[in-house]
Amino acid sequence: MDRRSSRREFVAGSAAIGAGFWITGVERGFGQEKSPNAKLNVACIGTGGQGGGDMNNVGKSENIVALCDIDSKRNDEAGKKYPEARKFADYRKMLEEMAPKIDAVTVGTPDHHHAPASVMAMKLGKGVYTQKPLTHSVYEARVMRETARKHKVATQMGNQGTAGGNLRQSVEMIQAGVIGEVKEVHIWTNRPVWPQSPDIKERPPQTPPVPEHIDWDLWLGPAPERPYHQVYLHFKWRGWWDFGTGALGDMACHTANLPYMALKLGAPTTVEAESEEPNPETCPGWAKVTYEFPARGEMPPVKVIWYEGKRDGEKLLPPLDLLQGEKPSGSASLIVGSKGTMYSPDDYGGKSIWLPKDRSFPPPAPTLPRSPGHHAEWIRACKGGEPAMSNVDYAGPFTEFVLLGNVAIRARKKLEWDAEALRAKNCPEADPYIKREYRKGWTL
Repeated sequence: MDRRSSRREFVAGSAAIGAGFWITGVERGFGQEKSPNAKLNVACIGTGGQGGGDMNNVGKSENIVALCDIDSKRNDEAGKKYPEARKFADYRKMLEEMAPKIDAVTVGTPDHHHAPASVMAMKLGKGVYTQKPLTHSVYEARVMRETARKHKVATQMGNQGTAGGNLRQSVEMIQAGVIGEVKEVHIWTNRPVWPQSPDIKERPPQTPPVPEHIDWDLWLGPAPERPYHQVYLHFKWRGWWDFGTGALGDMACHTANLPYMALKLGAPTTVEAESEEPNPETCPGWAKVTYEFPARGEMPPVKVIWYEGKRDGEKLLPPLDLLQGEKPSGSASLIVGSKGTMYSPDDYGGKSIWLPKDRSFPPPAPTLPRSPGHHAEWIRACKGGEPAMSNVDYAGPFTEFVLLGNVAIRARKKLEWDAEALRAKNCPEADPYIKREYRKGWTL
């Protein structure tokens, strides 16, 4: 498989979805075999936490036929709700055995399993719903996009704000020019809210026994070998580099979604990070990442700045005068234009405040379709309908942009990014953070 999509294809695909157009003919899932009224047979990889939420959302209208989790307690609990579903601990075994009986798969696992589980399902011709961030590494995001295109399967990333009416209307307004030319965007988060640096910087020295209900080897999956410890499970893995992607990976696929789509951002040209001194085990306690994007059509170059965590006890935020008197919320995006500013004070773009408040910002006629619901979009796509707006043609480049911030944090150098070659032109030491090595027995 060619890992180097052409620059023209890469930019055109990103811009088309960024503009809100459906890329038709790319994803058709099971449309030729499944009528819109037929139920999909869905396998769920990850049945607790967010994965359990996706399972239950899809299970409202479709058949849940297989359940997979390394935690047998979680899987047994899910089995009470879906007693006809077969239960597995290893998704590789589940996909091999159940492939003829599965139409689509949800993936709600720790980040390091997203790509291997999703790619395997796609290669079997299954529609895939993958939680955000789409992948654990930049390279995996590119492979996910190429695999989905090759196998023409229906995909969606789990950034549910994409389906929101306010987000889509705000995209329309910004693209219609109501706030003028945008050259500056600020995005911040209330994360991290899990254990990581500066509180934890090293692996625990203790090696407690693995609980009977946990399959530790399967939980590690493609990640390097290490002894079990409860410090990694559940949810706590987000702050460990081998398993999670920190605050950026957890929340930027939500909070950066509105500006990324509205401004058709595509791939940055440079990425630079300031942060607490990084350690090889856990994500930093604070970071500020600056991305620079080139002109896109009539849109001028734009600088996007991401803020996370606390430095010396103070939450990182943009200059408060940009808020024009509004109180900064815990997580938000701020799009600064030449004629006005859009302030969205939540993670999902569910609300927009247009500044200055004494000016009118009338919405244009709608140009984007309104969603039947986030999971419903994916289900419709699996049955041959229009692709979900957050399919991997959009979510792949979006995830590459997000995770490049982590690459810059770890490389400690301003990256000059070559999107076509998928490398930092000036920083070969960034390569291990762009593409990770898999443990033996695991592959894309």
